[in-house]
Amino acid sequence: MGATNPSRTSHCDLLVIGSGAGGLSTAVTAKKLGLDVVVVEKDTVFGGTTAFSGGVLWIPGNPHKAAGVRDSREAAREYLRHETGAFFDAAAVDAFLDRGPEMVEFFERETAVKFVPTLYPDYHPTVPGGVDVGRSILAAPYDIRGLGADMARLRPPLRTITFIGMMFNSSNADLKHFFNATKSLASFVYVVRRLAKHLKELALYRRGVNVTSGNALAARLAKSALDLGIPIHTGTPARELLLEGGRVVGARVLGPDGEMEVRARRGVVLASGGFSHDVERIRTAYAHLRRGGEHLSPVPQGNTGDGARMAEQAGGTVPIRYPQPAAWMPVSKVPLGQGRVGVFPHLLDRYKPGIIGVTRQGQRFCNESESYHDVGAAMVEACRNERETAMWLVCDHATLRKYGLGYVKPAPMPLGRFLRNGYLVKGRSLAELAQRAGIDAAGLERTVREYNQGAARGVDAQFGRGSTAFNRYLADPARQPNPCVAPVGEGPYYALKVVMGDLGTFDGIRTDVAGRVLDGQGGAIEGLYAVGNDRASVMGGNYPGAGITLGPIMTFGYLTARHIAGVEASLVQPPAPAPRDAKELRHAA
Repeated sequence: MGATNPSRTSHCDLLVIGSGAGGLSTAVTAKKLGLDVVVVEKDTVFGGTTAFSGGVLWIPGNPHKAAGVRDSREAAREYLRHETGAFFDAAAVDAFLDRGPEMVEFFERETAVKFVPTLYPDYHPTVPGGVDVGRSILAAPYDIRGLGADMARLRPPLRTITFIGMMFNSSNADLKHFFNATKSLASFVYVVRRLAKHLKELALYRRGVNVTSGNALAARLAKSALDLGIPIHTGTPARELLLEGGRVVGARVLGPDGEMEVRARRGVVLASGGFSHDVERIRTAYAHLRRGGEHLSPVPQGNTGDGARMAEQAGGTVPIRYPQPAAWMPVSKVPLGQGRVGVFPHLLDRYKPGIIGVTRQGQRFCNESESYHDVGAAMVEACRNERETAMWLVCDHATLRKYGLGYVKPAPMPLGRFLRNGYLVKGRSLAELAQRAGIDAAGLERTVREYNQGAARGVDAQFGRGSTAFNRYLADPARQPNPCVAPVGEGPYYALKVVMGDLGTFDGIRTDVAGRVLDGQGGAIEGLYAVGNDRASVMGGNYPGAGITLGPIMTFGYLTARHIAGVEASLVQPPAPAPRDAKELRHAA
């Protein structure tokens, strides 16, 4: 339980259940406003899903917007109206747009949290209100030695997206040097220095200490909380809420010394990370699971819907409303040896020229260079009449060695073990590859032949790959005229099976703008709040840009804390009516 042990009954103003960006941003803001705050965390490490994430926040109008970038609040609102469709919540969107920049300024002024600009385009920059740059910011790198002894309690980054434990920056700068190390002296020197520094850190601390992305954001938030004297009790799951007279007055938690009560005068905030690993709930919520498919989420295993369960215990509701109830992420299953399996999120390879994605029939079904969420949604739709929801990424030998594929690194890293353990399938011809991978051979040969006709000229006539700034952002700028498109060349050929995963849930506990948990009649449950992925996303089941999870999470965590502290009464207003027919809304969306 960290440095302190509460007694069998302890008291505070505010109890926060969960230590990701939602929980910690709420806790830090509340403490700054004078409240006595306690954080309990189920896992033995803090940081939640945030520590695994890219650490990007989507905040239109943020103070890091580069000079010359043209944007407006009206454009951002128009964009969100278009993106959320039938689920546009005007009050929540307005609160997010109005207060997001203020939240960034607050944390940078008052805490150890710092951000830097990025060049990320919106994911759909060509639709009304979309922009090519300016709305996404990134957590600044952080030396976690600043956490002192608590460094050991920071959740490590996701193993499958590190190289010998080394993190790459979400801005993509590191990766460009690593991809060019064999072709550029400057990149080679950069990589050698980076590796030398990392190996020294491993020798001294058994982990990299200069962290980036979501690990940096989680560390900075935790540092801010600990510096304010907020205890973060790890290894302390919340078992159930305490209710008295219809009001939530605390929670029963299980610490190292047994069960205890934490009573909270102002209330309890649910921030347990959503329900990505709640097997029963996702089986109902996810279409590909309802038909018997597979789902592998790379988010922490502790995200088992504890917040949703406790909200329902108190009379709250967790409706499954959105056509896409989670932030989809195509993933592959990585054999790690000794029966262990890792989950690799396909964040980069799909954008590279010469890599295509096909169904079991050997057919392309989408623009592979769209966002992970869009590709995931397309996978679900393409496989709707099949038991299995899957695609195979296919490329030739030269492409594989240049860019890598999934967990397989580019040259000069060896790939033999991935062929031996079955992660990667190889064929001398497309027909042989298809036979070994379980793909229709005639379909694959036809798809590659038709794709190559335009690809030689940089054209994707079927899906327009490379047509937006976002498509091109993670591609290969050296490939012209289209950095996303190149032919599938001479064999041998490789295929990698990809299935569905998620980065967190979009559906969640129904709240008002202030974060108060609502009952089935739309009334607020006194003393109970939800933030982070426990709360239903303001994005309505869509994924408009890099950081649309963490941006609203921190903004609403900030606003919820201000409401609890009594300085945001204006946020309380009648909530939007609950949908009477979820199927009708799904159809409208």
